[in-house]
Amino acid sequence: MGVSEFDAIIIGGGHHGTIMACYLAKAGMQVAVLERHTELGGGAGSEEGPAPGFRQNFCAHFTRFYSHPAYQDFQLKDEGLTYIFPDQNEGMIYEDGSSFIGYSAYRVVDPATGHQEYSETNVKKTYDQIHQFSPRDADVYLDLLDKYTRYWKGAFHEHRFSPPTPWGVPDPLEALVTNPESGLEPVHQFMSVRQLAYDFFESSELRSLFMRATPTSSGTFPDDPMGLQVLIHVLSLVLSFEPAAIAVGGTQAITDALVSAGRKLGVQYFTGQEVDEILIENDRVTGVKLVDGLQITAPLVVSSLGVPQTILRLARNYPINEKVRHRLNNVHYDRGQILWGNVALHELPQYIAAQTNPEVGFQPRLYWGPKDPDYLASKYQHEIFTLGFPSRLFVLTAPDSIWDRTRAPDNAHTVLIEEFTAPRRLFTPSEWLRMKDEFIAAVMEQWHHYAPNMTQDNVIAHRIYSPYEVGASHPDMLEGGWTEGSMIASQLGRFRPIPELSDYRTPIKNLYLCSSNLHSAAGIGRGSSYNCYKILADDLKLPKFWEMSGRQY
Repeated sequence: MGVSEFDAIIIGGGHHGTIMACYLAKAGMQVAVLERHTELGGGAGSEEGPAPGFRQNFCAHFTRFYSHPAYQDFQLKDEGLTYIFPDQNEGMIYEDGSSFIGYSAYRVVDPATGHQEYSETNVKKTYDQIHQFSPRDADVYLDLLDKYTRYWKGAFHEHRFSPPTPWGVPDPLEALVTNPESGLEPVHQFMSVRQLAYDFFESSELRSLFMRATPTSSGTFPDDPMGLQVLIHVLSLVLSFEPAAIAVGGTQAITDALVSAGRKLGVQYFTGQEVDEILIENDRVTGVKLVDGLQITAPLVVSSLGVPQTILRLARNYPINEKVRHRLNNVHYDRGQILWGNVALHELPQYIAAQTNPEVGFQPRLYWGPKDPDYLASKYQHEIFTLGFPSRLFVLTAPDSIWDRTRAPDNAHTVLIEEFTAPRRLFTPSEWLRMKDEFIAAVMEQWHHYAPNMTQDNVIAHRIYSPYEVGASHPDMLEGGWTEGSMIASQLGRFRPIPELSDYRTPIKNLYLCSSNLHSAAGIGRGSSYNCYKILADDLKLPKFWEMSGRQY
């Protein structure tokens, strides 16, 4: 490195680090991003696979980054980040051959801006799909959509892109439960996933889909209290309130666009540079020391690494309050572990269910599994933690190459598959290696039940990742879970990851935190780094770009 002094240092070049770098550079700072890997982006990346000519995401897959403030603030469409928005959204095929398809109630009509419009046609289609198995749940769908439109949608967006409020001050979602018209009650904050599935729906179809879709979006299992943030997010997906979104070129396109925008603003990115220690004098950050001994000075350091890694490892010589240290060692990480990857195919699955529901198979998020909410509620997690994956699979499939032809060669397709598994520590490395082979064999056996053409002859190649690989390459994803700290109610909002460090500040002056380990939690496109910049803007009197753009947040 030829330069050893900056206005701000970002530790970690994951997607939150690249977002923060853009905002600080736009505020006029000379910014350095230090990343220990040879590539930027962290979980926001893609690679060739599972065979030559195919492309797959190696970590994050469902992004919706077009709705993030950074998309407009840095004109990321002009930097190459574009989305495709299929009308069909989320669906499920059940063991008995029945199925459900959801259509986006809000369609994106302007891909450049992400502008949405309500689609009466799609709402009617979804209503009819649900009405076939439950007239009562079909009416619930319309009622919840009305509540979402009038109350939830705006509050959810404000909650995602605002720092958490202090205890005693209701956040935008908590304020909903005091409104008798919102459809959310105080008890919904504390119900488990299973309780909420049974509270909102009567049909086995939607109860099963809700309980299986919840871990896809949050990692939480049926016995976990999910909180309002996860509840509203999952309901909007299960019932297809929001549009499906596919990033052209894969998740890597998000990193490429952010880095391109950052370079134009003067951000300097340094890969293969691992930070060994955060330097502190008189309770104030002064810079960082790299593993090779080089010291880089800056009056501001923002860590996009997890809070335990930042505080307990990099700031190890700072006397942290014992209660804080104790709680950081007690953060729960046993959710969000998956067996997942891509299967390259000669032809798409041809589902038997399409004989009675012709558009089945073209959903960006399509599950298949038993119509058995009691199994999900009572045996699913038990078998996952003891066997590695359940005996009755609930597989998510995402055939993105239908719309994004950069993902596969001509006359071929690639489909993401996902099922949940156990924390990394519960199996040995050799067991994880064996389990991946057993998993793909079980997937193919059960997939064939739903789509007879899903035989080995149709498979070109597959590449499956386990928590073992995830934990080895992403130190903040402890136990190999993508959530960077379980997204249970006690670890969301003002409690994430612990109450004492939930406002993006640290006890060390000018050392800030912006990773998914904080509110608004895991997933590409959530607001941790954006919210951290808001705190920085207040503390350091930096430009408030949202106000300059006329946005509320």
